[in-house]
Amino acid sequence: MLIEMNMAHIDSWKFKSNHGKQVALGLASIGMGVALMVAFRHFDASGMTNSLAGFLLGVFLLLLGSTTLLIQGRQTVVVDLQTHQIVVEDTTPFGIKKRIIPFHDILDTGLGYLGKKSNFVIFYYINLHLKNGKVYSLFPPGRFYDGSSDRSVMETRRRQLEELLTQHPSRQQGAYSNL
Repeated sequence: MLIEMNMAHIDSWKFKSNHGKQVALGLASIGMGVALMVAFRHFDASGMTNSLAGFLLGVFLLLLGSTTLLIQGRQTVVVDLQTHQIVVEDTTPFGIKKRIIPFHDILDTGLGYLGKKSNFVIFYYINLHLKNGKVYSLFPPGRFYDGSSDRSVMETRRRQLEELLTQHPSRQQGAYSNL
């Protein structure tokens, strides 16, 4: 459910990735990998191609799931209206990495997606076009943020963020008039 926000009374927005879905994806990959490895473990030289392909797919899924569990982490996105910046914090078993993006470094926003509608799996995310020419993705696929599979939710977040950015002094002075 989408909630309308009154921007004047909010100090910051805070979004956290869904750690449980990341773990579930890793475990599902491991389970499917083991099942394929067991099902196709008897490959011989004569009809080896199909059985070997199934076995190797199982090995790949097992490695992918194991890697997912080892490097999985949490991501927190905070849009801080007091300091006029976006803070993205990645917490993994290897440490904490912070990225700070000041509002004045953001030229434009856009909505990106990963997946196909025909496959019924699609993830939406917000692209921040920065002054340095780079594009930074907020709410990236694979982090499983709430609402990331719903275009209207992510478009509303993007519009609300764009509204906040237009209220920032650097935008009001015409710094972004060429967009």
